[in-house]
Amino acid sequence: MTSSPTPATPGLCIAATASGTGKTTIATGLIAALARRMNVAPFKVGPDYIDPGYHTLAAGRVGRNLDSVMCGPDLIGPLYAHGSRGADIAVVEGVMGLFDGRISDGAGSTADIAQQLGLPVILVVDVRGMSQSAGALVKGFATAREGVRVAGAIINMVGTARHEQVCREAIEAEGIPVVGAIPRQDKVEVPSRHLGLITAAERGAQAVEAVAMMADLIERHIDMDMVCALARCSYTGPEWDPKQQLHRVEGNPTVAIAGGPAFSFAYAEHQELLEAAGAKVLRFDPLRDPFPACDGLIIPGGFPEEHVEKLSARADLREAITAHVSAGKPIHGECAGLLWLLSSLDAHPMLGIIGTHAAMGRRLTLGYREAVALTDSVLYRVGERITGHEFHHTALTEETVNGFDTAWGWRGWDGAKKLEGFVSPTVHASYLHIHPAAAPHAIERFVRACVGDRAVLA
Repeated sequence: MTSSPTPATPGLCIAATASGTGKTTIATGLIAALARRMNVAPFKVGPDYIDPGYHTLAAGRVGRNLDSVMCGPDLIGPLYAHGSRGADIAVVEGVMGLFDGRISDGAGSTADIAQQLGLPVILVVDVRGMSQSAGALVKGFATAREGVRVAGAIINMVGTARHEQVCREAIEAEGIPVVGAIPRQDKVEVPSRHLGLITAAERGAQAVEAVAMMADLIERHIDMDMVCALARCSYTGPEWDPKQQLHRVEGNPTVAIAGGPAFSFAYAEHQELLEAAGAKVLRFDPLRDPFPACDGLIIPGGFPEEHVEKLSARADLREAITAHVSAGKPIHGECAGLLWLLSSLDAHPMLGIIGTHAAMGRRLTLGYREAVALTDSVLYRVGERITGHEFHHTALTEETVNGFDTAWGWRGWDGAKKLEGFVSPTVHASYLHIHPAAAPHAIERFVRACVGDRAVLA
């Protein structure tokens, strides 16, 4: 007789009616408050890198992403089980409003993730400018989609005790319990800029202090026992295991990953896959550290434009990384990594590996891309398809550069063909962010290139 499958860690989704309702502050504060009592696994819906940085500080455990567009719906359960292993509870922060996802079809929404995992939803409602209408609003969200359970509500930006009472009664009259009411205040807001919130890596001690204040706020105004009692999860399938996704490469190569305030956009699964493929991973901060001895270099996304003068001043890194390329060692640059590899950014000299320039602009390039590899590289082969995500305010002065082929091609929403990124025998650089769990073969291929396996380009 076989035993029934064991459900994954119980959890809940902190969702919202729309962006700007205070969802991130409440989710991060809840993670931190719960972490004072138990082991919490934090997650973020979608491709966001910044919120998981705060989640990591709050939980003392790495924040992860659940993106059913980039990874596909079949990976959500396994990634959740992997990321919540050993935890007592999981908190999943949603994206935008509860039902908002990819513009073309709504895929990847918080509702999708909650439904796939069987997680209850706690809806954050900004009640400024409303009272009894809060009940109708919550009822609408609670009944909009079968299979998505709104199990509770948190009313935010409450003005007075009377305001709280009226909103609470209106929501609970619809059968949805109110688990907390947050008063209007401005002491724990996280500052933002052109690409969203300022990262935890850049704020340092200020970020730690802000997270502690968020936790104090939640403990004062939310019924923590009630929240814990709502946690559920119906997923009972397999757990994602990086060692089962690829083959281990012989040779024990060392892969350096740029980090620190300028390059903080990296998914936890990336390092796990590199190590599963046999690589030793070293992290260094290009703003202050020397270039480590390594067989391969990965430069993730981030905010190089905020640190452009310091990066430009690192002539030692420019010389060392140029020598790295000359030695035939591979480099993977993603978004910010692409920018650092260029000749200049906002007229400040960068590494000079790719002979074109970039400048900040007002236009935001944003969205998922269904891309196909146009050139064999140290990551992909011609014809391989991947779903990536773009999010940047910079633009290149030239899209083609001598010595480099084009990395990606896709069709835009208007049907126009887009060509993007740069590939040489040892370099792959692109604006596209890719979730590595969706492309473990690319990680293995990169590690093979680090040990000089030319078959990766065969």
